[in-house]
Amino acid sequence: MSCRELIAVLDDYLEGALTPESHEELEAHLRACPPCCAYLATYRKTRSIAAAAHRLDMPEEMKERLRQFVAKRTTPRR
Repeated sequence: MSCRELIAVLDDYLEGALTPESHEELEAHLRACPPCCAYLATYRKTRSIAAAAHRLDMPEEMKERLRQFVAKRTTPRR
């Protein structure tokens, strides 16, 4: 597994969605690749911080204004 391939399946790895073979291949890569280990640690921390962030719901008025804004700019011009 290359570094690029590892990054492509990192979410699946953290969610436990890899096949046993892919999981072992990824683990073997991590054992031999310090940069990917560092990337994984940073990725895990980022996910943790994002999960802990307080999310606010957008007010309905703002949602409607956003819909109108997007609709005006995505409607094909004739």
